[in-house]
Amino acid sequence: MSDDADLPEIPIVCPECGTRSRIPFSDVEDAVAGHNERLHDGESVASVDPDVFDHLADHVAADLGLLEN
Repeated sequence: MSDDADLPEIPIVCPECGTRSRIPFSDVEDAVAGHNERLHDGESVASVDPDVFDHLADHVAADLGLLEN
């Protein structure tokens, strides 16, 4: 079983604030929600870096065989 030290840090971006940060995987959901709640009245502005999200989606699709002809 792995601990949090073995988990990657995920890049988070907020285009409105102009900020980027790296958050431990286990804290991403709470960190993004907290940022959006505190600074953007709960509106979903900050999020996982879209490039990282797209890359992850490609790997999941390949693992599920969705990209095969």
